[in-house]
Parts: sequence; structure tokens; C-alpha cells
Amino acid sequence: QVQLVESGGGLVQAGGSLRLSCAASGRTSSRYVMGWFRQAPGKEREFVAAIMWNGGSTRYADSVKGRFTISVDNAKNTVYLQMSSLKPEDTAVYYCATTMDGRIQMSNVYPYWGQGTQVTVSS
Repeated sequence: QVQLVESGGGLVQAGGSLRLSCAASGRTSSRYVMGWFRQAPGKEREFVAAIMWNGGSTRYADSVKGRFTISVDNAKNTVYLQMSSLKPEDTAVYYCATTMDGRIQMSNVYPYWGQGTQVTVSS
């Protein structure tokens, strides 16, 4: 079992920045992939970014590439999502999740999820 707790969401103006955190506990492993997803009202949950728990390769959705950065601090068992140049369309509930499945952009392969944190970007 893995437990995930997100924090760091809030209200920010367009062009601003936020950093989300995801604290992991339980049976974490270097083989795990840590992912961030988001879900806006009336829309499906979508992939945002992912990173290997050992800090290896990263992957980003095209919509956030160049604006968001995912990173991991193994000493703190925490994954971060640094979000910059935020746009109103980034408004969503952001979730972190973890999986050992290589299909990292598919939400249904992630068995462990956090509760989510709201990010609202005003225009």
C-alpha cells in the first residue's frame, strides 16, 4: 500500500506560479513512477507529468511542456510539480498517483491516488 497526500494548491492570477507537493508513505520503490494528473469540471482526468521515483526520466503533456517541472526529493519522499506561466485553462483539481506500469499517461493503470488539490487560475 502507498499513501499519497497533495498540498500546495490555491488561487493564482494568470502568469503566476504555484508549487504542488505530493508526500508519499508506505511501500514506495525506485521502480515506481510518480504521476500528476488533473481534472477540470466536466472534463476527463488528464495526464500532466510523470517521473521515475529514483529521479530518472520525465515526461510531460504537450499542454504544460516548458511551463511545468516535475521533480522528486527521495530524502523527503516527496514529488513536486512546479507550475509557472499559469493559464486559466490550467484550472483543475490536481492529483498525484503512482504506478509500476509503464503506460504512464493512462490514469487507469495507477492504483494509488491522493485526494487532490484545487488549483484555480484567474484571468
